[in-house]
Amino acid sequence: MYQAFQYKGKNISYRMIGKGNAVVLLHGFGEDSTVFNYQIDFLKDDCLLIVPDLPGSGLSELNEQLDSIDAFANCIHALLQHHNIDQCIMFGHSMGGYITLSYASLFPSFLNKFGLIHSTAYADSEEKKINRQRGIHLMNQYGSYVFLKNTIPNLFAEKYKKKHPDKIEALIELGHQFSKEALIQYYNIMMLRQDKTTVLKSSKVPVLFIMGTDDIAVPIGDILQQTILPDISYIHILNGAGHMGMWEATDQLNRCLLDFVIN
Repeated sequence: MYQAFQYKGKNISYRMIGKGNAVVLLHGFGEDSTVFNYQIDFLKDDCLLIVPDLPGSGLSELNEQLDSIDAFANCIHALLQHHNIDQCIMFGHSMGGYITLSYASLFPSFLNKFGLIHSTAYADSEEKKINRQRGIHLMNQYGSYVFLKNTIPNLFAEKYKKKHPDKIEALIELGHQFSKEALIQYYNIMMLRQDKTTVLKSSKVPVLFIMGTDDIAVPIGDILQQTILPDISYIHILNGAGHMGMWEATDQLNRCLLDFVIN
């Protein structure tokens, strides 16, 4: 069941499921909290899951005041404070990983551990920024749904695309819920975000890195370079997976998350 609270005058929708230690799951760009449904079903008996729709996604209202990754991290902190949660484990997928790193920078004492799922501490390269600007132009020209329809299939490895076209189509159809303004806001805050490798270097808690061998959005080579930065790193490679290991390698990813949570 979804709950809601107000942050800066806008409703934030989220689910709280299970009991025990708090585990926060943050979704990525062009997704909502339902992208983690397989993980929720698997983990709900072992922890208290807190799974928000980020502002502008799912049932959460767009909030134009949130003009940075740090602003989104502060929103997540407000949600946790709303429930008097002062310790948690946080996992972020892609853009959700950027928010997780920002949270680790702003509120390190609130994290027992954290993990990056197909995400990176590097800032956008100049080439990436140019591509995002092109994406903003396309969104303005054709709208959010057409943009996501053309970009979402590229997040999956070829084998998965051929075997599960129905699942990819279902994710594409979620694109109807996104406003152009929300997606452009996400692209802008991602372009503006700072390099967060210092967060990894200074981390006093374990960090989990999950990566796919066929991920073209966040190449495995980039992530492997970052795994040596924290004092304590856990590394999990999903062979044959692209950027969406939550669906492409569900069983492997679920077991990896659970092991990290309970050990």
